[in-house]
Amino acid sequence: MELKRVPATLDDYRKLVVPVIEEYFSTGDVELSVSELRSLGSDQFHNYFVKKLISMAMDRHDKEKEMASILLSALYADLLDSSKMSEGFMMLLESTEDLSVDIPDAIDVLAVFVARAIVDEILPPVFLTRARALLPESSKGIEVLQVAEKSYLSAPHHAELVERKWGGSTHFTVEEAKKRIQDILREYIESGDTDEAFRCIRELGLPFFHHEVVKRALILGIENLSSQPLILKLLKESTTGCLISSNQVSKGFSRVAETVDDLSLDVPSAKTLFDKLLSAAISEGWLDASFCKSAAPGEDMWNASSEKVKHFKEESGHIIQEYFLSDDVPELIRSLQELSAPEYNAIFLKKLITLAMDRKNREKEMASVLLSSLSLELFSTGDIMKGFIMLLQSAEDTALDIVDAPSELALFLARAVIDEVLLPLNLDDISSKLRPNSSGSQTVQMASSLLAARHSGERILRCWGGGTGWAVEDAKDKISKLLEEYNTGGDLKEACQCIRDLGMPFFNHEVVKKALVMAMEKQNEASILALLQECSSEGLITINQMTNGFARVKEGLDDLTLDIPNAQEKFRGYVELATERGWLLPSFASLP
Repeated sequence: MELKRVPATLDDYRKLVVPVIEEYFSTGDVELSVSELRSLGSDQFHNYFVKKLISMAMDRHDKEKEMASILLSALYADLLDSSKMSEGFMMLLESTEDLSVDIPDAIDVLAVFVARAIVDEILPPVFLTRARALLPESSKGIEVLQVAEKSYLSAPHHAELVERKWGGSTHFTVEEAKKRIQDILREYIESGDTDEAFRCIRELGLPFFHHEVVKRALILGIENLSSQPLILKLLKESTTGCLISSNQVSKGFSRVAETVDDLSLDVPSAKTLFDKLLSAAISEGWLDASFCKSAAPGEDMWNASSEKVKHFKEESGHIIQEYFLSDDVPELIRSLQELSAPEYNAIFLKKLITLAMDRKNREKEMASVLLSSLSLELFSTGDIMKGFIMLLQSAEDTALDIVDAPSELALFLARAVIDEVLLPLNLDDISSKLRPNSSGSQTVQMASSLLAARHSGERILRCWGGGTGWAVEDAKDKISKLLEEYNTGGDLKEACQCIRDLGMPFFNHEVVKKALVMAMEKQNEASILALLQECSSEGLITINQMTNGFARVKEGLDDLTLDIPNAQEKFRGYVELATERGWLLPSFASLP
């Protein structure tokens, strides 16, 4: 089935994507489905694909549910990026009420999909925290998150439980596939039988996961020098024989390039050995020479001699110093975005905390507040974990200049958990990347002890004598109260000051969302809109936060219409007004 037409609108995309899903459920052909979705293009609608695939599977048998999870894992390695995956799941959570009308067990089924996505590493664990902050407290979406966390992700042996929830399938689960690939490679190193290795790789039936074969083969070659000739032979022949595509080979090399610093902890010469394998692959013609150019940013990230990294560090230092003077989070985020180097986010975090540790409590508090903002707007959990790992790996050197560096760093780690920037289980992941009994490992243990202490949350929030100390729920409640007070005759300037006093610029999208809903519900909408105008004019609420707030209302319009029949019409009017007055970019109106 070939799809030549490229959809221009979401409606067109819907019409074209449903047959792709139907055919996949009939054939189980992952490769064909990936190919058809790629031919559609329309990356901007991929979040809708995630929603549609899962919602269709939810109303079918366990076989289709399992197939949907397998396809999402395949697409994540190839077509779907993390933001579209998260957006698709967020759309599902916001539609749980509607799904429950036709699917009585929708809450439990969707909870399994969420848990499975986290186990399969296509959703970050922090998704639960971020989604909880964006959903109404009494919504069924919140129930889904609670079931996913308490019934599935917190259970003993939860990964196996979740992977087997739908009875498995003829396909391997992700964890099984990884183990099977490792076994195939070890057997190949022992026997040297290339044909048998090819047969086993082919039998896996996971061509979209061949980058894992490449990655694990390269790591084996780094860890076991004597295996390198066999590894190079296997990869070369599998590529020239079209068993493993050039795209999957490139992905495998990229994944090793990203983790070579971690490998160096166990194999000090890992970088040199990887470069040797890389050079051999390029010289033998089975890895394109352009890989070096595309991989350079990843390699440079850990290379202190890189000019680009040096420039980034210098600019980051200036930006952070300016932030410590101005306390202007939105301005820092704009400056960081202008650097256009998201691959160096971990380096920025390391720089931020290193500079803060050598300053007073005010700057330490500011660094933690900034980290919360960055985690919601720019940084992934992976970025934040990498940044802390880099800090912890150099903890002994840092202690030469900052005497109490270990205890300060432990507080930053604990504060990140309290602020929901990291999850407690992320500390275990971080610790696993550090040498046992090293200063960094002991610092993580210290952070865990701080978190385990009685009343730890309040103590850690106040450790530097500052911080609003508010949980997300408290912040939502304060926003509701200040808007109600303003709506009943409050002063415009006073309302702006209250928003400023919240000290949570990264959460101002909640102000926008609640204000718009209140404007729809109340008679004096002009007053509410005047507040948003003032916040925009003063730069109190950024266009980014304004856009996020409008987008959240747009996503929930179907539910709002149940209580406010003309909600759609009112919202269109608000968008026109906001666009005309510069609160929103004109492109917002054309978003799906």
